[in-house]
Parts: sequence; C-alpha cells; structure tokens
Amino acid sequence: MNTFKNLVLVASRDGIAEVTLNRPKAMNALSADLQARIAEVFESLQEDESVEVVILTGAGRAFCAGLDLKEIGGEVEAGRPRAPGNMLRAIGGMTRPIIGAINGYAVTGGFELALMCDILIASTEARFADTHARVAVVPGWGLSQRLPRLIGISRAKELSLTGNYLDAATACEWGLVNRVTEPEALLPAARSIAADICSTDRRTRTTIKRIMDEGWNATLEHGLETERGASRAQGISADFIRRRRKSIQARARAQQASTQRD
Repeated sequence: MNTFKNLVLVASRDGIAEVTLNRPKAMNALSADLQARIAEVFESLQEDESVEVVILTGAGRAFCAGLDLKEIGGEVEAGRPRAPGNMLRAIGGMTRPIIGAINGYAVTGGFELALMCDILIASTEARFADTHARVAVVPGWGLSQRLPRLIGISRAKELSLTGNYLDAATACEWGLVNRVTEPEALLPAARSIAADICSTDRRTRTTIKRIMDEGWNATLEHGLETERGASRAQGISADFIRRRRKSIQARARAQQASTQRD
C-alpha cells in the first residue's frame, strides 16, 4: 500500500519538476489522501524558485480516473477529510507552466485535472471522458466552462451529455491536446517542450502566461461561479454513488471491448 508521500512522486532536474500521480491499481482515482497530497506537492513547487516548469502525468494505464467513487460511496474508508478546494487552489495558484502528459484514461475529475494544465500532450493510449451526467453529479472543477472554450460548445455538449469516450487522435483534431505521441515518447516529448520553455526569459514568460490567463479567465470567471453554485446545490447520497459507479464501470468495459473488436 502506498504511503501518503508516495501517492504523488516528484522528480526535479534542470528546472523541470515531473509530478506523477501514483495510485496505478486504482487508476489514480482522486481519494481524499491523493487530493491532499497533490495540494501539498503543488504548494511546495510554487514555493521552490528552482522549478520553472511542471510536467503532470499518471502511473500505469490511467492519467486519472476522477474522484474515488468507492470512497465517496462509503465502500472504503476515506483517509482524510476531503478538501478538493485546496487541490484546486494549489494547482490554480501555480505561476509556472504545467504540461499535462496524458498517458491513459482522463475521466471526469481526471479530465478536469487535465484541463487545469497549460499545455496538453497525449499518448495514443489516452482517452478522455466526462461522465458527470452518468454519475448524476454536476461538474464543480471547471469542466463545463473550460471544455467549450477549448473545443467548441457543440463538441463539448456531445462529450458531456453522452459521457462517451474521446480518443487521442480526435482530441488532437478538436484542439484539446497539442500533439499525440506513442506511449514511450510521451515523457520525452513533454520534457522537450519543458526544456524549450526553460530556455526563454523567465520573467517575460511568467508575464505572458499571467496576462493570457487573466484575459481568458475574464470571460470564464462568471461561468465558473455559475457552475460552482449549481454543484453546491446538488445533494448526492453515498448509496446513489455506489449504484451509479457500477453502471458506469459496466458501460466502460463494454465500450472498451467494442473498441478492441474494431
């Protein structure tokens, strides 16, 4: 079993910090402990002046499968009181660029985590899905506002209203990710982009990132508050989450089997 510290692995070299979500057996599902550890890591990286770029990826076959529905449904005991706001603030407060290296499944909360990155590259094994409507939970981490701005509202509605999976090639075609690589080339590609970023003037690029974000968020802020209000207003029981989780897993297995047959 992973210790708390090992839930997120951090390796730093030449100004680049590689952050790896490390619950591979659980597809890096966001347990309370994992959320707390992510917050801790990003707060520490923000304070570390030697860090110029962050690469965020996942161990195993998933980037992140979203919130730990077993934990939320009461099937397993939560390690710590859940405080997702701390995680969101820690990632959102990062002034250095974050490159999301999407190695596998990025589902619902994991999809939202990917959308918090500044640059996304994907392995051919990457799959994106927004299953909020299938879990019957309104998004609360920005997906409903960020996704339409990136790929267009019609495509975003297709993804969010069906809960269907999006493959890496289509994600690239739609502008969700910058490029797609073979699995073994994913981290080298991310490191190459990070090194190019590090080669620019730090003060200038920090300002460019800030003003880009401020301009983009000027139209995003109201939408995010609208989403948070709708999410807070929804009450969900643990039993409901348990039942929905099983149906989502069955559907995901069926879709995966269908993809493999094709």
